[in-house]
Amino acid sequence: MDWDDLRIFLAVARAESLSGAGRSLKLDAATVGRRVSRLEEAFGSKLFVKSPQGYALSEAGDRLLPHAEAAEQAFAGAEEELSGIAGQLTGQLRIGAPDGCANYLLPQVCAKISEENPGLEIQIIALPRVFNLSKREADMAIAVSRPTAGRLTVQKLTDYHLSLAAHRDYLAKAPPVRDKGDLSEHRMIGYIPDMIFDKELDYFAETGAEVVGLASNSASVQMRMIEAGAGLGIVHDFAIPFAPGVVRVLENEIRLDRAFWLIRHADDRRSERLTRFAEALGQGLRDEVARLERAAIETTLAGL
Repeated sequence: MDWDDLRIFLAVARAESLSGAGRSLKLDAATVGRRVSRLEEAFGSKLFVKSPQGYALSEAGDRLLPHAEAAEQAFAGAEEELSGIAGQLTGQLRIGAPDGCANYLLPQVCAKISEENPGLEIQIIALPRVFNLSKREADMAIAVSRPTAGRLTVQKLTDYHLSLAAHRDYLAKAPPVRDKGDLSEHRMIGYIPDMIFDKELDYFAETGAEVVGLASNSASVQMRMIEAGAGLGIVHDFAIPFAPGVVRVLENEIRLDRAFWLIRHADDRRSERLTRFAEALGQGLRDEVARLERAAIETTLAGL
C-alpha cells in the first residue's frame, strides 16, 4: 500500500465510479480498477460494493475513508511547507459559488488575491446549485444559507442586500410603481419556481408578486433581462453598478437582507493554506460588497 493507491481510493469514493475517478486523475478506468483491486488485496477486504448506480463504500471502505483523508491532508501540508514562497499561497484552489457572487464579486476579489500570490491558481465554478464538498467538487464553496448537516466547517463571510430594480427606459414607459400594489401591472422577472435550490432565493415571497413573467435559474441572466428593459425584478445591490441604466425601485419598501457563508470540509480546518486563503477571500468579499453597494445607492440617487 502506498499514498498513490489511497489517492485513487479517495477519487473512486468521491466520484462513485471508475470512469469519474479516472477523469479526475487523468487515468483510464481499467487502470483505476486495477489499483483499487491491488489496494483491496493489501487490506484483505472489499472496499467498494458495485451496483448499477456505481461504486459505494463497503463497511471496510467507510472505516478506511477518514484515514485516507487524513493522509491526504498530511501530504497537502507537506507540500505547503516545501513549496511555499516567502509566505505566499501556491498551488490550485477551486471555489464553488452561486452565479451572482461568481459573476459580480469573485472576479475582482480573486484577481487581487492572485496578484498578491502569483504562484496560486484559482478556479471559480459558477453554478446555481449546492456543491458537494464530500466528493471534492470544490475545495470550498460559498452558499446563501448555512448548512445544518454534514462534516463541514462554516463561517459567515458577509451580509449583502437585494432590491427591486428596473431599467430607466422601462420605468419611463410603464405604469408608475408607487407601492407593492402596483406590481401586478408589471412583468416580473425572477427564478424558475421549481428550480429554486435554496429557500433564501425565494425572493418574491417577500414582495407579494404572484406571477413571474420572465424566469431563469441564473441571477446574471435575470439581470440582463432587467437591463434590456423587460420588466422589474429582485437583484443584488452589488450587481447594479455593472448594469448601466438599472436603478432601485421602492427602495424604502422592498429591501432584502441575506448573507454569504463559506463552507469547507471539516478536515480542511487543519490546512493553514486553505485557512489563509479563506481569510483573504472573506476580507475581499466584505470590501467589494461594501464598495459596490455604495455605488448602487449613488446610481439610484443620480436618477432621481
